[in-house]
Formats: sequence, C-alpha cells, structure tokens
Amino acid sequence: MRATLTGAVVAALVLAAVTPAHAAGPGPAGFGDPYYPLAGGGGYDVGHYDLRLAYEPATDVLTGTTTIRLTTTTELSSVNFDFALPVRSARVGGRDVGFAQHDHELLVGAGGDVPAGTELTFVIGYSASPSNTHAEVPVTRWKRTPDGALAIAAPTMSPWWYPSNDHPGDKATYDVSITVPDGVEAISNGELLGTYPQGDGRTTWGWFSGEPQTTYATFLAIGQFDVRRSTTGDGRRVLTAYSTALSGTAARESVERTPELVRFLEGRFGPYPFADLGGLVTPHTSSPLETRTRPAYPARAFRDGPNTYVVVHELAHQWFGNSVSMSRWSDIWLGEGFATYAEWLWSEANGQGTARELADWTHRHYPADHEVWDVAVADPTPRYQYGAAVHERGALALQALRTEVGDEVFFRTLRTWAGRGAGGHGTSAGFAALAEEVAGRDLDGLFDTWVFGAGKPVLATAVAAEPVSFRQVHRR
Repeated sequence: MRATLTGAVVAALVLAAVTPAHAAGPGPAGFGDPYYPLAGGGGYDVGHYDLRLAYEPATDVLTGTTTIRLTTTTELSSVNFDFALPVRSARVGGRDVGFAQHDHELLVGAGGDVPAGTELTFVIGYSASPSNTHAEVPVTRWKRTPDGALAIAAPTMSPWWYPSNDHPGDKATYDVSITVPDGVEAISNGELLGTYPQGDGRTTWGWFSGEPQTTYATFLAIGQFDVRRSTTGDGRRVLTAYSTALSGTAARESVERTPELVRFLEGRFGPYPFADLGGLVTPHTSSPLETRTRPAYPARAFRDGPNTYVVVHELAHQWFGNSVSMSRWSDIWLGEGFATYAEWLWSEANGQGTARELADWTHRHYPADHEVWDVAVADPTPRYQYGAAVHERGALALQALRTEVGDEVFFRTLRTWAGRGAGGHGTSAGFAALAEEVAGRDLDGLFDTWVFGAGKPVLATAVAAEPVSFRQVHRR
C-alpha cells in the first residue's frame, strides 16, 4: 500500500476491527520545530535504531530493514517517520500494518489505538536506488561516488538511507550493519564490532553506537578506504579512514593528531564524552561535518597543507552538538559558536592570535550594516543557520562572556554545561541561566546584547593590532 496522505489513507491506517467511540488519531506530522515544520514526527520518542543494510556499488541499490524501538508520548493510531525511499513492508509487533508515503513522509499504522507510554517496535523493509528515489523526491542527498556512496549531510540525511525521527530533539542509540562486496569498506559511527565475511563475495561491517546520537550526525561511507585503528593511553578506541583517492599526506598529518587535540579540548571542556574517536576524509564531500565520534572532512580542507583548526572545530562538536545537542534548530549556535571558539582557543594556545584578538578582528571585519547582524544568534532563521551569524557571532558571544566573568568562571561554565548536559539537549535560555548560576550574578544584559538581540554590539575592550595569522587560522 503506497499512496498520498489523504484523509482516506489516514483512516485506513487505523487497523482496529471496530472503530471505538473515542478513536486515537495519527501522531503529529512533524517534531514541532519552527524552522522545519515537517522534520521528524511527534507523539513518540525513539530509543534505538537497528539498521541491517546491503549495498551494491555497481548498481547503487540499497536494500535494508530498519527496526525502530520507540515509546509513545501521546495516544495515537499511527506514527510519522521521515523517509524518501519506497517502502516494501511494514510490521509492528510482528504483524503487518498499513503504511502510506508522500514526499519525504512515511505514515505507518501502530496496529490500532495505543496509549501514551506504549513501547512499540516497527520493522520497515525497503530496496531502491537512493540516487533515484521517486518522482515526489527529485533531489537526493545520497551521493554516489566512483567507488561507493556517501550519506553525510546536514541538516538532514537519514531519509535517503533509513526511516527515522529526523530531528536533533530525538536522539537514540544505533546498531548499523552494512553488507558490501569483499574489498569495499563500509564506515559508520561508534565502535567497529567486526567485519564478517558472508562466503558469497560479500562482507558485513558491524557498528554500534551506545550513546544517544542525532540523525544528522549519523553517517555512512562506502568505498575504498585506508582504515587505521589504535587505542589511546586511557583506553579509547581510535579509528580513522582515508579515501584511497586522496593525494598527499596533509589530511593524515592533521587527522592523526585527533587524540592530541582531544586532550587539549579536555583541558577546556572536561572529559571527552564518548568511547570512540577518529575521523574520515574523502574528496567527495564538500563541507566538514561533526558526525558523532568520527567527524567527516573533505579533502579540500587540507588543500593548502596540514590544518588542525578544522579538526579542532569538528572535535569540539563532540561536546557541543553531539553530546549536548540542540533542542531545536534555532539553537544551533550552541554547537557552531562553541566549535568556532574552540578554534580561537587552539590559536591562543599556539601563539597565533588570542581569542580576544580574534574577537576584535571579527567584530571590526563586519560593518554595522552587514547582514550578519540582522538576526539574533539564538534565532538566526534557516537562511543564516550555517553562516557567520552563528559561527563567528556565537564565538563573539562566548568571548564577551569570558571578558565579563573572567577565565575561571568562564571555563567552569563550559565544563559544567558539557557535564550536566551530556547525552541530552540544551537551549540558549538554559545556557544563559547556567552562566548566571556559575557566575553568581545577573547576566541578562550581556545575553540580551550578544545572543538574544540583533544589531552590532559595542565591544567592551578592543585590541589595536590585528593578528597576522587570523586568515590562516580560519581557512576551513
């Protein structure tokens, strides 16, 4: 059964033999984010995804079965997932149920009316070319490469390879197994449990993520990779993967310093929040992404030689973005601003411009009539959510806080934020409240000026000289 989400289809998904006097309706079509109203679904919380996938690079066919364990948070008769590939089957609790698809939306019957607090297990089967989904989804984020494929993108990627509640407000743990031809690597997040030859010319790669992660930070990379594994002195697993299509050594020289850079960041933010770390580099991605435990870097980030700043940026996201995640997309500065500030801290530690100098340079770089000041850092709108209004202005806000409260209180605030929020979510208002708690005084004026308001603030202190290395530092 595959159809548009008409009233008749929704009604058909209520599979009770007799309609009760009070019938539950379908769960909300979106998670409730103002920026992306249809992203995710409402009325449930996912606990775990189990993805069993097989991919054939020669034909770009992905065959999968995704098992989703969730708990309802409201009474409902069906749930809404985000998924762009045509579904072949859907089961709940071992029974076949009805489903309907339209655009990126997948509505699946719950097997009848279920109350809030019910644990349900959905099993969704599918097989298709993610590069050619269907007429309603003419554009795909799945990237077929000369030697495989990549599922690495933000703010959304999961609909092109597995059904999900595609919003950072609903994190879950993951099992991901990918069967590919022998000699092809399949890389994802977390711990590599093992590689398992199937005896038919194919090998299965098994991955496990035991800490909750967002859908956009969950990735899949299939192709020819040089995979390196090691263990840090404190027992953390390190796995890096480099596309064999890379030229030069700059990427390896940078990413292989990940354990060292994690130690540096631990000195500022507190203990690294996960059991695994590493990175992936390929010439087939265009932008770095903080994929959890194993950031993805494009080869172009190292085109001018080693670049530890991009590595520091994406590693900082493991604390801010992946461990403490945003509750809604308007709070994206809680990841991007913090990660940009981590670059400033790394610059400071290496004598290439202090955070104060870089803040002054940035403040002077954007005139008062520049569009970067037109929105609030805590509400950049979808148009500016990945631009300087979030990255640089978010870092400016943190420097303003540091200047106001001093280093001891500032870094204690960052460590407390990372520690208390580990594995969960945060909001701009929540960070402001914590900063006031740690400082022991009112900071409303500072946050209203630098985070919640638009317009160019006056810099409290300025440095006369421009750091010579600033442009080199910020060549992500």
